[in-house]
Amino acid sequence: MFDRYLIDAASLHNTGPLDAPTGFAFAAKLGYYRGLGLSMVEELNVSIDGEALPRAAVRFDEGNGPLTLDEMETAYDRRWAFGAPATISVDLPGGFPEGEHTLSLQQKLRISYMPFPSFNFDQKVVKVAA
Repeated sequence: MFDRYLIDAASLHNTGPLDAPTGFAFAAKLGYYRGLGLSMVEELNVSIDGEALPRAAVRFDEGNGPLTLDEMETAYDRRWAFGAPATISVDLPGGFPEGEHTLSLQQKLRISYMPFPSFNFDQKVVKVAA
């Protein structure tokens, strides 16, 4: 429904020291018209140029501190509000690759009244600002 708004391309940046980045991060929004408890976000799959990055390398932070995807499964007291940006960070030695690349995000969401999960997908051609 709101797939084209999931990735904020302008927010992409490397993390860690400037001379030796340890990963990258970007802002993302929820692809569902209501907020959700973080335990209902089943997957956040991040890819660069179609290559999936390891699940264990992905972290999520809606403003209350970063969580691994495994930790999100039991974060019953935290929510991702509709329209609110959250930071998705990825541990990737060297940071985001130089030049333009396709960044993809797929969200798998468990919606309480739907008998199947909701999949939301966005991809943008991006590069880290100099």
